[in-house]
Amino acid sequence: MRGRRAPPPLFPMSLRIAQVLEKTSLATGSVRQMLEAARELSRRGHQVVVVTRPDPRLAAELTNTAVHYHPLPLRHELDWLSARAFAHLAQEMHLQVVHVHKGIAHAVALAATFMGARYALFVNRGVSFPVGFFSRWKYRSPRVTKVVAVCDAIRQVVLSSTGLPAHKVVTVYAGVDTDRFDPQRVDPFRFRQELGLSPEVPLVGHVGIRDWKGWRELLAAFVEVRRKVPTAELVLVGCSSETQKEAVLQYARSLGLTRGVHATLARTDMPEVLAACQVVVDPSWAGTGITGTIREAMALEKAVVATAVGGNGELVKDGECGLLIPPRDVASLAAAIVRLLADRELALRLGQAARSRVVAGFSTTVRGQRLESLYTEAVTQLGL
Repeated sequence: MRGRRAPPPLFPMSLRIAQVLEKTSLATGSVRQMLEAARELSRRGHQVVVVTRPDPRLAAELTNTAVHYHPLPLRHELDWLSARAFAHLAQEMHLQVVHVHKGIAHAVALAATFMGARYALFVNRGVSFPVGFFSRWKYRSPRVTKVVAVCDAIRQVVLSSTGLPAHKVVTVYAGVDTDRFDPQRVDPFRFRQELGLSPEVPLVGHVGIRDWKGWRELLAAFVEVRRKVPTAELVLVGCSSETQKEAVLQYARSLGLTRGVHATLARTDMPEVLAACQVVVDPSWAGTGITGTIREAMALEKAVVATAVGGNGELVKDGECGLLIPPRDVASLAAAIVRLLADRELALRLGQAARSRVVAGFSTTVRGQRLESLYTEAVTQLGL
């Protein structure tokens, strides 16, 4: 982002905006998306404050930006003290737009509107699970201006599970910082050196160690990959603890993968991690919007393999900028990985097309323009 000229606002109105999220880990996709939206909107001339649980690392992330940081406890959905404090902040800053990114932030910002605060309230939805019974009241509240789904597939899930009218749920694709994930700027060798791998070793990467992220299916597929490409190695990124990391490696050993598999804890240096990989894989079979790792890898011109779940098909056009496979299909997963490792020309062509697709429709700039448009329309309609 450094050195990039700020684009002019699409609208002359300068808005006062809060981005609110209870999570704070910089290794979390929702936190990165929230921060990137805040910075992009700030660059476009708006006054932006980020509200999270107290975290000095996150505060430091915003130190050299024009984005303000305001910590709140955000303990749980019935945290009336945080709601009162947020209502006070909203009135003090004359906030016009509040965009919440998870359930606790949603509940607190909604409660604050009963305590004197008035703003356009936008609710982010980034997972494809149906909205739960006890959460529907939050989404259906007339005080919610719009629900913002990160892909059309999630928009349909929200509509069907909440009964909201179509105009209340909009799609704004999650974005990638195409400067941060620029293949010309990122060192592709540093992470390989950390793993003890030479530049010639075919490396496959995956991020996210949850059951529905498909890491077990990936390990099963990698047994076949190693038969076809014996020098191939796999790195699984995002273990929550050393205990989980050892469990992942033990599972690999139980499949006969005694070599060639690496596992790491969650990391914040994702550009370097993904740049080190020849192929990046998302074998998720549930819960997926548009997988952040796939967007980021595509921005780095990497060949990607993704399951056709959630909104992945809205980003990855099969055979044009990546490969799509059915979920939980180990044979198809293995075949797709082997195909990309064996055909360097295909991998290169898909990777180049992938970056072009991300820049055109899935960048933080495009997302910022879309959010700015929605916010301005809402503020005008509500007379804020």
